[in-house]
Amino acid sequence: MYTSDTKKQWHALYTRARWEKKVADNLEKGKFEVYCPLNKIKRQWADRKKVILEPLFTSYVFVCVSPTELAQIRQADGVINIVHWLNKPAVIRQEEIDTIKKFLSEYDYVTVEKASVNLNDRVRITNGPLMMWEGNVVEIRTNTVKLTLPTLGYELVAEIRKENIEKIRPIAQELAMKVG
Repeated sequence: MYTSDTKKQWHALYTRARWEKKVADNLEKGKFEVYCPLNKIKRQWADRKKVILEPLFTSYVFVCVSPTELAQIRQADGVINIVHWLNKPAVIRQEEIDTIKKFLSEYDYVTVEKASVNLNDRVRITNGPLMMWEGNVVEIRTNTVKLTLPTLGYELVAEIRKENIEKIRPIAQELAMKVG
């Protein structure tokens, strides 16, 4: 049985610029569970085009550790700090890590944009690889829906057709429809 002191949780680490892969490799060698989401990026040079893997979140790496291991992680080469929320190390939910992994496995050439804290409509995806997933919509463009990972404060953007999205009514509105 885990005690609160030994339970492992995901945390975000802020790294030196362009050190994400190095930090992840070093921590993996230290037998820590690490996730450095990599995104496919098309690059063009004068003589060729190439698809390369770059960190999805610049200067961030995720690590799953117990609270007692956090001090050791902070001392790792290339780690600047542990990301904090309300003066405590920010905990990233397993569901959010799983969402990032699924998103990257299902979509190529993902972009990351800084998220707004204000969330609007709640939607459910009705068709496609993320079918039945629900999320808060920050913005809808012609064919683009932004899915928000609130703990991280970032959005993952994918091309999802408008006809594959349905608005979910707030519970109060749903109850009023049933009563009336």
